[in-house]
Amino acid sequence: MKQLIILLLLIIAFSIGYGKYQQYKRYNAPNINYKTIKKIDLAYYNQETVLSYYKVIEDINSFVKMQWTANNIDIRAPEDATEETKLAVKKYANKLASIKYYESKLENSKILKANGLNNKEIQFLEETGTDFKAYQKSLVKNKIKRMFNPDKALINGYKTAFIYEIQKQLNKKGFEITTDGVYKIETLNAIKIFEEKNNLFADGVLDILTLDTLFE
Repeated sequence: MKQLIILLLLIIAFSIGYGKYQQYKRYNAPNINYKTIKKIDLAYYNQETVLSYYKVIEDINSFVKMQWTANNIDIRAPEDATEETKLAVKKYANKLASIKYYESKLENSKILKANGLNNKEIQFLEETGTDFKAYQKSLVKNKIKRMFNPDKALINGYKTAFIYEIQKQLNKKGFEITTDGVYKIETLNAIKIFEEKNNLFADGVLDILTLDTLFE
């Protein structure tokens, strides 16, 4: 009988202690705040995006704490499947999706800046839908095209950085010619063959159409 009384007292004590622990958890809501582990760009060109990012984090943290303290629902690990819980979990998922959306933008901007881009260039990429590799390729292409002078005929033995870039690009297209920057019969023939393969006027003379096709 004595042992039974002791056991009952222990059960009661445990229940009281557990109840107080649950109450403490309920009103202190440990570790509820969302914390990102991503490296994000806080100097992003659109500061409204950064502000919105912080707003949605505050919103989700307030929502999780309210559900925990007011409705006794742990959104992150719900213990039941009531309609109220399902609705709360759905709202939580939508709020989390907003956070991930802003995070992906800010994380990508951080990566692009690590590759040397500035805010203006990142804005251009986003607004035009151009990917980073295509953007880099277009920069190289434009630099080489600016070196091209359509009014100046290339003659045998003519040596320039422009011819050097043309030779490199021809080799990337499968040709095996010397990359020395010297315009000679080897380079002319390679250009001519390239033009033939791409349904261009095959005269071995560089023009804007040949250049555009060569650097596609």
